[in-house]
Amino acid sequence: MDNKENHKRVTRAAKKRAASSMPESQSPQLPATKKRVVLGELPNSQSNVVSNPTPILEPKKAKCRLKKKEVKPAGPNIDADTADPQMCGPYASEIFEYLRSMEIEEKRRPIPDYLEKIQKDVTANMRGILVDWLVEVSEEYKLVSDTLYLTISYIDRFLSSHPINRQRLQLLGISCMLIAAKYEEISPPHVEDFCYITDNTYKKEEVVKMESDILKFLNFEMGNPTIKTFLRKFTKAAQDDQKSPNLQLEFLGCYLGELSLLDYSCIRFLPSMVAASIVFLSRFTKRPKLHPWNSTLQHCTGYRPSDLRDCVLALHDLQLNRKGGSLVAVRDKYKQYKQFKCVATLASPPEIPTAYFDDV
Repeated sequence: MDNKENHKRVTRAAKKRAASSMPESQSPQLPATKKRVVLGELPNSQSNVVSNPTPILEPKKAKCRLKKKEVKPAGPNIDADTADPQMCGPYASEIFEYLRSMEIEEKRRPIPDYLEKIQKDVTANMRGILVDWLVEVSEEYKLVSDTLYLTISYIDRFLSSHPINRQRLQLLGISCMLIAAKYEEISPPHVEDFCYITDNTYKKEEVVKMESDILKFLNFEMGNPTIKTFLRKFTKAAQDDQKSPNLQLEFLGCYLGELSLLDYSCIRFLPSMVAASIVFLSRFTKRPKLHPWNSTLQHCTGYRPSDLRDCVLALHDLQLNRKGGSLVAVRDKYKQYKQFKCVATLASPPEIPTAYFDDV
């Protein structure tokens, strides 16, 4: 035991002498105690980093995004400073061009005279009654207006290639609204709700079968630019010189837009043209002594006053109750003050000056 103890003492002494003879820079160091650090509290400077035998890679600073070269628009950019995220200000012009190209695609357009060429048992009056009733249904279930516009788009496109009898017209209407609601709404009504609203005229299986036929016809491409799509942008351009939104002008545009859905003759116009015509007529209704069009609106919509003449006059007839007078759902809806400021009661002059259709 004594020899072993003497050997240990000699070994320890030798190690001490070896350590004392080493340079200070090469002397072994005990690793520092590691600390848990919240990622958000990581220091930026190296002087505060806890020393560690293993080298720590300093995180690279995020590279600054390269600024796009500023290209001056040909006209006023009304979407550049909008705070509404749905307007997608930085990409508004590209989105608008895409929507304009999409709306003219043949598969997204109804045949303007499909009632004469395709349908044998459905008339323009029946279509108007169906649309008027669907306006009431959308109110009953508190659906957004986009759902209503998309529903009518599906109906007209389906009727442009599928002859049906009048007994199934209402079935087509609720099935189209079911699809549109699933596409647009957060909490769409169920199939049973649409069966109930028809007083159970149709069974659930019939609605589901019709829904399937419509989806196959659409090739499951349910998105489509509608009047409402363009009306949002054009209405904003129409009041860009005002500090606060003109709610009455907006509601009047919504009213005229839903009136246009009732009229079979309006389907010959592109949705963007109807939206531009709505803005033209809304501004004329509010201030009939001022020219309703200007260079900003012409640049924003892409339409001159002369382009809008036929569409504006058709809408004006609807507004003055010269057409579709028996269909009252839209008019009753927009006579409410609390929701729509009674815009359906606003009087418009019986004639629009011809000079207003001269190009600005």
